[in-house]
Amino acid sequence: MKRLKIILPLLIVSWVATTDGITLDTLLQKTVDKNPEIQKTKHDLEQASGHRLVFRAVGLPEATIGVIGGAQGGHRAGEKPIQPFGFAYGSFSQAIFNAIVPPSFRRGDVELLIAQQRLNVAVVEQLHAARLAFYTAIYNRSLKSVRVEQRQRLEQDVSSQRDRYESGLVDRGAFVGAEVQMRELDPRIEAAQRAYDGALLKLNEAMGEYLGRGAKVPEPEGELRYASVDVDLDPEIETALERRPDLQLARLLVRAANEDQRIIEAAYYPTINAVVYGDYIPVSGVRRENQESPRRSDNVISSEIRAGAAYTWQVVDNGKTYGAALKQRSAREINELLLQKLEADVPREMSRIRDDLAAIGAKHRSLAGASAAAEGNASTLQQNLAEGVVAQFEFRQAENDWLEVKSGLITLAYQQNLALAEWDRATGRYFQFSHDRGQNVR
Repeated sequence: MKRLKIILPLLIVSWVATTDGITLDTLLQKTVDKNPEIQKTKHDLEQASGHRLVFRAVGLPEATIGVIGGAQGGHRAGEKPIQPFGFAYGSFSQAIFNAIVPPSFRRGDVELLIAQQRLNVAVVEQLHAARLAFYTAIYNRSLKSVRVEQRQRLEQDVSSQRDRYESGLVDRGAFVGAEVQMRELDPRIEAAQRAYDGALLKLNEAMGEYLGRGAKVPEPEGELRYASVDVDLDPEIETALERRPDLQLARLLVRAANEDQRIIEAAYYPTINAVVYGDYIPVSGVRRENQESPRRSDNVISSEIRAGAAYTWQVVDNGKTYGAALKQRSAREINELLLQKLEADVPREMSRIRDDLAAIGAKHRSLAGASAAAEGNASTLQQNLAEGVVAQFEFRQAENDWLEVKSGLITLAYQQNLALAEWDRATGRYFQFSHDRGQNVR
């Protein structure tokens, strides 16, 4: 498994300075380290550790220790006028049988697992968004470059047609048509630039970078490449059902709802606690009345310890426990249905991505052949142009057609990279990226 790294692209804004480029691995690593949503779920994980103690507290013993002191005054034969006194007391209770303890302990463990899995889900979502933004930035930058080159070629066509029009070789319609064709590229170039800027903004948001005045935003490095891939659907579906973080989270929510229902239903069962109570009185002059003897001399003072068991059982329910249990069971059944829906969607989603990859591959093979033909046609016209057989306009048109096919190949490479990113997310293998296609895609 490749170590997660992260890529930061260049934000084109009037007040933003740029720095060196950034790779995809670096972008992803910075996203893991600094993304606000990931940081929030990390804090939620710490909070879940404390919440687990709340669930476990029902099975822990209860102990009480106290001290009472004072002074008694008055005149009594053989005793001092002021007599201080004091004693300590304590109690200890431990559940021997309580039906709420086992599900509460399990619920506390599940609470921590849920927080951990929510962190995994947040990491996958933010990494996936950053990765798509990275591909989008590179795609629009490459597309803009091709469009600019295409416009430069068309500008030469316009100049050539102007000269031919002024020489009387063509009518005004040919000259105007060439200029209109060139101007049609302007909004496409601007759209690519806006999309590039938007992708850079998303990249920096994913990394939690400062975007104020004077912020330095690097450009994404690399180019999008198309590579033939083949996926084995059935084994990948089985693997995805086992390790996708969103499915694991849904299963944990079902477990949590089941334990919550058991905790509520524990009120139906009796509770038995072992109880120990004692007090210690260090002052020998303090006496306690003896209810079994009429003689005052039998009133003695002593420390004592009492031990026993306390038994409680709720007999009358009045719908309190039963109604709460029904409500919680309904929540558990809803979670189970949602889990079944998610599991049923996995094969359909992965099958769709596989079909998309196959369609992109077919389009690429077809367009690659057209690209070779367009390039060969441009080369032939260039030779004929040197020999004076064809006009400059025809050669520029052939070059323009070839650049149009080239932009189509860039678009297919972009679509394939997006599909591979979706495949990594759908299979739960998102911490390995398209650089490891030998492991990601079979």
